[in-house]
This record gives sequence, C-alpha cells and structure tokens, in this order.
Amino acid sequence: MGAPGWLWGRGARRALSSGVPPTSGVSSPASGVPPASGVSSPISGVPPASGVSPPASGGPRPFGEMPRAGRSRWGTLLSLWGRGGFQDFHRRMERGFQRLGPVYRDRVGSLDCVNVLLPRDAAQLLRAEGPFPRRMGIAAWSAHRSLRAHRCGLFLLNGPAWRSDRLALNRAVLSPSGVRKFLPLLDSVARDFAESLRGRVRGTPGGALTIDPHPLLFRFTLEASSFALYGERLGLLGGSAPARGAQEFLGALEEMLSTTLPLLFLPAPLLRLHRPLWQRHLRAWDAIFGHADRSIQRLYREFCRGGVAGGGVLAELLLQGQLPLPSIKANVTEFTAGGVDTTAIPLLFTLFELGRNPGVQRALREELRAAGGVPPSSGVPGGGAGGGTRALPELLGALPLLKAAIKETLRLYPVGITVQRYPATDVVLHNYRVPAGTLCQVALYAMGRCPDVFPHPERYDPRRWLGKDDTTFKALAFGFGARQCIGRRLAEAEMMLFLAHVLSNFSIEAVSSEDVPTVFRFILMPEKSPLLTFRALQ
Repeated sequence: MGAPGWLWGRGARRALSSGVPPTSGVSSPASGVPPASGVSSPISGVPPASGVSPPASGGPRPFGEMPRAGRSRWGTLLSLWGRGGFQDFHRRMERGFQRLGPVYRDRVGSLDCVNVLLPRDAAQLLRAEGPFPRRMGIAAWSAHRSLRAHRCGLFLLNGPAWRSDRLALNRAVLSPSGVRKFLPLLDSVARDFAESLRGRVRGTPGGALTIDPHPLLFRFTLEASSFALYGERLGLLGGSAPARGAQEFLGALEEMLSTTLPLLFLPAPLLRLHRPLWQRHLRAWDAIFGHADRSIQRLYREFCRGGVAGGGVLAELLLQGQLPLPSIKANVTEFTAGGVDTTAIPLLFTLFELGRNPGVQRALREELRAAGGVPPSSGVPGGGAGGGTRALPELLGALPLLKAAIKETLRLYPVGITVQRYPATDVVLHNYRVPAGTLCQVALYAMGRCPDVFPHPERYDPRRWLGKDDTTFKALAFGFGARQCIGRRLAEAEMMLFLAHVLSNFSIEAVSSEDVPTVFRFILMPEKSPLLTFRALQ
C-alpha cells in the first residue's frame, strides 16, 4: 500500500478480468490455484485525504478541516428516500472516498459520522474503543423494545449492562469449548441438506439441477440456527413447503430488515413520521419475538420439569444460571433474528464464487480429501464431510483454505458494510484529530475492493489470507475485540460444515460468470440471486 496507488486516475475503473491475469507482468499466485474469475473493483484509486499539506509542525489537523460529504443532512436524507438511494448506500460511500480521500465526514439525517477506509486508520480507531465499546444504535429497534417492555439484548446494550451479558454469553457461544458442544447439531443439519439436495439431483434428467439456491439456503440456516439455539428441528429440508410458522418468521425477518433502513437515520421522536412504515416495522418485530418466545417457553417448561432434552444455546444458558430469564430471552431472540440472513447470504455468494472459479473449488475439495473429511466414494450412507475419522473440531482446524474462502467472500460481500465505534478518547485518523465520542465507521465494502489495500481486488483468491502479507485489520466482517459478533464462532462453523458437505457431494457451476449486482437492505445482498447448477460427484 504505497504512494503509487494514490496516483491512479479518479475516473478509472478496474475491468472485469474473467479469470485472465492482468497484463502488467504480475505473475499468478504460486499456490496452484488459477486466478479467479473477475469481480469488478469500484474503487480504482483514492485521492489524498486533503488537497493541502499538513501543518508545518507535523501535528494532526483540526477535526473541522476534515473533508465533508453533503451540505444538508436532512436534504440528503430526503433525496435518498425519494430515489431509493438507500439500496446504493455502499457505493455512495465508495464515491465519497473517491472524491474526498480515505477519511471524510458524512451527514445523513440524524447520522453524523467519520468514514474510514484504510486498515491503519481502522486500527487506530478500534484501539481507542475503551472498556465499554459502543457502536451505532438503532433507534427503531430500541423504541420497539421500550414500547413492548422487552429487555434489550447485546446488540442494543451498552456500558456495564452490556459487559455483564457479554461475559456470560462468551462462555456459552464464543469460547472454543462452548462452540464445540454445538458442532454435532450443525453438522447433522448440513449432512441432511446435502442428502436432500442429492435426492433432487438424482431426480433430474442428466443428473444436473439448475436452481436459484436462495430459498434452500434460507431453509438450511433457519433449520441450523433453530437446532443450535433450541435443540429442535423444524423439518425444513424435506423438500415440501415450509411450515406456516417458519414461513411467517422468514417473512417477518425480510419485513424487519426492509423497514429498518428507511428508519435508520431518524431520531426516536421522528420514527412515527411515516406511520404505515413504523407500524409495519413494529408488526415484523412482534412476529419475530412471537416465534422465538414459543420455542423459549417450550424449552423453559422442560427445564422446570428437570430436563432439557436436545440441548442448544438456550439450554446451556439456563443450566449456567448466570443470566436472569428476561436477559436470556432477549439475547436468544436476537440470535434468532440475526442467525438466518447473515449466514444464508454469505453462503449464497460463496457458492456463486466457487461456481465461477472451478480452480478454487477443486483446491477446496482436495483440502477436504486430504483432511479425511471425504468418504471413499460419494453417496455412502452417512457419508459426507463428517464421514472421516477426525472429530469435528479437528476437521475444521485442518481446513484453512476453506476458512479463507469464507473470509474472501466476506471481503467482497460483507453482510454489514461498516464496523462502527465511538472512540473513548481523542484519536488521530489519517492526520485528523477526531474528538472522543464521535461516531466513526470503517467502510468494509469499500476497503475490500480497494486496490491500495488488496492487490488485484477483482480476483476471488482465498490464498491471499494464507500468505505472508499483513492482513491485520483487514478482516473485520465479524467486528473486532470485545464487541465482535457474539455468534461469530457458530456462524463460521455452520458455514464451514455446510460447504464441506456440499463440496464433498457436488460440483457447482455458475450459469453466468458475470458479477452479481448488490443492494444494501440493511444487510448487503444480491439484487437478483444467481442461478447455480449442482451435479452429484461420482
């Protein structure tokens, strides 16, 4: 990441490479994996952070001199509402970096923040988070909890209340010993998914099934999260239509996310400004809480009778007895709401990238075979990625390239496009002194596609995470430090086991190798889901 990157023309664009190495004389990786199919790289060069030199003293510049985007915060918000610009918010941030440099101030409605692009500035920010890290609040979610007299979970809590819940939940779901208990549950769902898909492939002429995998992935992640959280199976992988309760829950999740974004930049007193939108948001959250509450009540009754058959995170928290029941309910409900889309979408993008990068796909399958996860021949009853002799924790530890593939997917398609913090002390970001308590955002989507941070960002190349290059503060899709995603380990294990079973049983082909346009609907997702072809391995 040197000076030449800043000299690229402002209007230049990285062309789609279609797997062809650049003609600049840069050699292909020496990994044996051919260069991956192209991903367009919107950030083609970032101008210097300021058009003027730093002060003669060499000290940091005043906060007031930092470049700004937008003249009117409320005018910008109305403009975004009027033209549906929220869905393009990730690219709006990119354009801000292209115009103003790697750090700038932005104002949209109630949001007034500093946007940060480079890892070295992300490091400065996150090291100043203090003992009680805070991220951007969501007024609409907090208002729902207050109106319905629900306790807030980790996502909305701050200060000592957050730390108290966090310490108890770390032991249950983030520590290696905690996650190890739930691996067999996740593995059994991934195995059942592969078996169900194999049955569908067998029933197609020519043994090739071309589908939009999006609905199946949502079924899988809901089935897996329900089993891991509550120890209960929903029966969503059999091929029939989802049960009414599950379908209503998925619809409520979609409604909650779609109504969150236009409310995101409003202060609490203005949330009712658009009453129909606000009522839709409340009803969606009510349905989510109702779905979670039914499972919680069922398990709690079993617990009171002296048994918690099936296990799961909820049972573990009840047995630990370190959190009051209202806090357990609040956090498990957040897990329920946050454990479906945020896993299904990265899996969709990973399958797509593997489908248009057969060299990477083959390398992953070879790694699985070397780790003993692939049975002697596919189709063996009970076979699949867990069919080898290794215990599941050991198997996952022997798959560094597979873990790197998930990192690479999240580099290009981060579920959340920013990581936010309010620094506890003044912090210097790209030679500007930012006062304590200022909302700052690390722009993950923009960073992941910036050639000054990732050489050849258009390539899908998981091996970039396994080499000698410094990747510090470049992989922040799950957050950082004490406030990183509490479900990180479960999500990583769920995705790795799913991919291991799918790769052990099928080859994957993308119907089109063209880039998939993305939209921001509070989480990053494809504008239109790609079609994939699955063929059973013989």
